[in-house]
Amino acid sequence: QTMAWIMDTYSMHARHTVTAVVTGKPIDLGGSRGRREATGRGLLFVINEAVKRFNMSAASTRVVVQGSGNVGGIAALLLHEAGYKVVAISDVHGGIYNAKGIDVPAALKYLKSTRSFEDYPEAGAVSNADLLELDCDVLVPAATENQITSHNAKRLKCKVLAEGANGPTTANADKILYEKGIFVIPDILANAGGVTVSYFEWVQDRMGYFWREDVVNERLQDTMVASFNDLCRYADAHSVDTRTAAYMLAIDRVAYDTRMRGIYA
Repeated sequence: QTMAWIMDTYSMHARHTVTAVVTGKPIDLGGSRGRREATGRGLLFVINEAVKRFNMSAASTRVVVQGSGNVGGIAALLLHEAGYKVVAISDVHGGIYNAKGIDVPAALKYLKSTRSFEDYPEAGAVSNADLLELDCDVLVPAATENQITSHNAKRLKCKVLAEGANGPTTANADKILYEKGIFVIPDILANAGGVTVSYFEWVQDRMGYFWREDVVNERLQDTMVASFNDLCRYADAHSVDTRTAAYMLAIDRVAYDTRMRGIYA
């Protein structure tokens, strides 16, 4: 509703409705279907590609998710629905762990009703700090920044680190992760599903034509998978870590377009 208010206020000054001025609006006021789940769904798509890279299947892949909000909770739910074994999940107070896998819908329902994972009967308790160091295949820090540092990076046991949060890994930890051979899907890509569907919302507002949710999800998947593959090719070609590759590739693209446009004086 806040975004609707911003759109309405701008429109009053413009003297006509300008739905494309902001994104994240209610669907009836120019919002996009699939926007709420987009960040978590984008995470699912890039994790799918990373798992293929390691020749693993969803059923055999153990996932740990730090965070259970709009990113972590939705990502955990979608991963569970896709057949992944989510073995741990947390909120701000702490988390739960079950090596056999967690019934994510039931756990999130419990969290919603009690506002905590404390005393959840189907899993043991684990702190947010210890959760990061659990034995798993995919680790998804989707809570807050600076969770993976030079102090705990050496103890991580995951094969893939998918950054659902913004800046969950410090610069000093990056080098350690690279040396350990942990495949990092950097936040600039991993959590880009939300802003991608915000872009789709802007496109739909400009067109005045709105897509079905399955169309939004399909186009999001196309975008995330293509970006993941571009990143991997660039990192391999330049023998750099994936975060460095992401920024190098972005700068290369901007530089190329700038050169092609020329200079107007």
